[in-house]
Amino acid sequence: MAHAHHDHHEPQGDDLARAAQQTLERSGEQWTAMRASVFGALAGFDKPASAYDIADAVSKREGRRIAANSVYRILDLFVGANLARRVESANAYVANAHPDCRHDCIFLVCDVCGQTTHLDDDKLTQAVRRAAEGVGFVPERPVIEVRGTCAICAQPVN
Repeated sequence: MAHAHHDHHEPQGDDLARAAQQTLERSGEQWTAMRASVFGALAGFDKPASAYDIADAVSKREGRRIAANSVYRILDLFVGANLARRVESANAYVANAHPDCRHDCIFLVCDVCGQTTHLDDDKLTQAVRRAAEGVGFVPERPVIEVRGTCAICAQPVN
């Protein structure tokens, strides 16, 4: 039975990069220097980043221009391998802090500051899957996005 809510130890920095590398290699892909650079840049953002944001960060770090098209290909690979999640409404990406765990995704997206919080609520996402299946739809990977205002932005200014 799925848990209503569960928490994960979320590796950061080098531990997160190692977890991502191990996950990608287990899927049969190579962890190249460019993939490591893209993942490092993505993980360095504190809110969802576009491929252009990531290409710019990698270009500065590498001292040479990196095309956004190259970054898009790597991000597609990362999403498929569960290393990154795509925030559809923002056309941006976030690093998956627990790449070994496969579950559906709920994002809370602040319309004021752009901060995005990732929630795990298997009870809710299973209900969405059951509703889709009830009308003959086969859900692959539901992503739920809730747009609104985060707690910080909602606080009144003194």
